[in-house]
Formats: sequence, C-alpha cells, structure tokens
Amino acid sequence: MKRSVAQIRELLRVPSAGGGAVDLAAIDPRGTPGIPAELSRREAKAWARERVAQLGGQLATWQEMLYAGAQVDPDAARRVLLVLQATDCGGKDGTIRRVAGAMNPQGLEIRSFGPPTPQELRHDFLWRIRRALPRPGHVGIFNRSHYEDVLIVRVESLVPEPVWRGRYDEINAFERELVAGGFTLVKVFLHISREEQRERLLKRLDNPTKHWKYNPADLAARARWDDYQAAYAEVLARCDGPDAPWYVVPADRKWYRDWAVASILAETFAGMGLEYPSGDFDVAAERERLLAAS
Repeated sequence: MKRSVAQIRELLRVPSAGGGAVDLAAIDPRGTPGIPAELSRREAKAWARERVAQLGGQLATWQEMLYAGAQVDPDAARRVLLVLQATDCGGKDGTIRRVAGAMNPQGLEIRSFGPPTPQELRHDFLWRIRRALPRPGHVGIFNRSHYEDVLIVRVESLVPEPVWRGRYDEINAFERELVAGGFTLVKVFLHISREEQRERLLKRLDNPTKHWKYNPADLAARARWDDYQAAYAEVLARCDGPDAPWYVVPADRKWYRDWAVASILAETFAGMGLEYPSGDFDVAAERERLLAAS
C-alpha cells in the first residue's frame, strides 16, 4: 500500500532524544522510509522521480498563492523558510536544484552561508541571518544557516564552549520569534554516510568539471567526522520543537532525498490553508468595461 505524502513528516521527524542527543547511527543513510515496499529498487527510483515532477507543480501553485497573498495584504503576509543542513557533499545544492526548480524565481530567495566576513564577525551571529530572511510572501531556502554557529564553530573550537552552548537557547528564541511573525519553518538534515561522502569526493576529483567544487579543507573536516556527527546529534535534540521541527532525510540515495524533501515541503504547504486572494472589485462590471473599451 502506498503511503500518502501526509505521512512523510511523521516518518522523518527527528526521533525523540529523551533529553539527550539524537542517535544518528540508528538512522540508515541509505534507507527509503515511505517508499512503497512492493517496488523493486529500479521501480522505486522511477516512482520517486515521477512524483518529484508532480510535486513540483503543486509547490509552484502554493508558492504563487503565498506570493499573491502578500501582494494583496502585505501586513498579513506569510513566509516559508526551508533550512538545509548537511555535512560536506551532503547534497544541499542538488536538493535545491531539483526540489525548488519548479518554483517561480520571482518568489524564491536562496541564501548560502559560508565563513562569516569581517563585518559579520563584528555583530551577533544571528545578524547576518536576519538580513537574509525572505521577504513577505516569499519562499526562502538557506543553504547552511545559523546552525553553523553550533556546528563548525563547536567542532573547530572557534569560540569558547560556554559561548556556543548558549546559542542553542538563542536559536530557539529566534525561531519562536520568526514563527510568531508569520514564518513557517522547515528544517532538514540531509543524512549521508561516511562511505557515501568518500565516493562523492572521489567523483569530484575524477571529473575536471567538478574540481571547482572540491576543497582540500574538506579532508580536514572529514577527519572530524565523529565530532561533526555528535554536533549534529545535539543540534537535532536541542533545537527541535513543534513549531520549528527537524527532519532527518536519508540522503545516500539522491532520488529518495529529492522525493522526501519535496514531500515534506508539499505537506507543509498543504497544511497552511493557502488560497488565491479574491479581488476587491466587481468582476462582471470590469468584464463589461473591458469589452466596451475594446
């Protein structure tokens, strides 16, 4: 029996940590939760890709409704923010390209966050995040995010431990503020295995057209794999909540990753009750005026 899209968020919601860190080792990066069990691997791949294309059209319609609402009533406008986090080679770029590709660029804002600039370092760590938030009526996608300040900052000891530990509460307060202000937050961790990361790094080295994506520093980060997994596990436990949930998407299989993220977004939009706004004019009268004028 095929699972409905409405079940995917439940399947991929971060497991309860019981007050401690999430056990990422218990989540199979090659798993395919929600894919009909009766399908062969080849059939499942084709099934998922077909549904990604279908979901793309639905996402585009919901995005247009969101945008239209903001044009009619800016004060009541809502926004959607998809936060994508992953280790190096986790597939953030590919996910954005395939899942957001059907959306209208006019209502889509994509932001990537690398190392902070000298100007950004002079401010609170959330300063650059606030400046990158999507405008009312827009869908925003963060390729990395404010969570880097409790991930790489933690693993590489860029600030003292009391500083980064205090940021969990700051992040939670920030996200509650966003939700209260009309944001719908969707936070996705793309979960890949160490073996899959190795294969993707090798492909970058073996393909001259991908050398620009390779960074020798990636190997230094890879050597700290266990430290990064521990950092992510604590983030997922400390910063998951009913209004700003975390989803863990097994991402070794790209076709599954794309379907899962598209499905999570689709269910999120479906639950927002979006509609096209009504015009504040007499449609029949305007039609008569137009016909008379022509």
